[in-house]
Amino acid sequence: MTASGDLLIDAFGRIRETVHEVVDGLGPDELAVRIDDGANSIAWLVWHLTRIQDDHISDAAGTDEVWIAREWSRRYGLPFSRHSTGYGHAPKDVSKLGGVTAELLAGYHDAVHDRTVEYLGTLKDADFGRVVDDAWIPAVTLGVRLISVISDDLQHVGQAAFVRGWLERP
Repeated sequence: MTASGDLLIDAFGRIRETVHEVVDGLGPDELAVRIDDGANSIAWLVWHLTRIQDDHISDAAGTDEVWIAREWSRRYGLPFSRHSTGYGHAPKDVSKLGGVTAELLAGYHDAVHDRTVEYLGTLKDADFGRVVDDAWIPAVTLGVRLISVISDDLQHVGQAAFVRGWLERP
């Protein structure tokens, strides 16, 4: 394990902790609340951030997504392609995450987190310079991809925490 790997594991661990803080104790109706018709629900935000982490880490590691390989897509029973990550979803799509439980959201996130930590534990510092996506200019390296996932996940879990705070206001 490298110092870089330790730092990345810590960052992903903070995301996991906040996911649990956000969903714990909420029922499906609360998780599905949207502040307005164009807003995202806690359920959608947590599902999406987990899907992005699963999709991007699986791609970088050359492994199957936890969503598909461990049949989380079946457990959720969403009316999307099983390859959907939520990217580009319209408000009508966000509303389709009603009925999702905190246990389902946390369970899937934990499974993805465990896979992420397992993968990060295999990396050496030289691995972070490997190009993982040449569709961008400049090409995206593994290090940049990992930071991008952390940034995206932190933004979305922060949005979910805001919605929870809004729900709990007096």
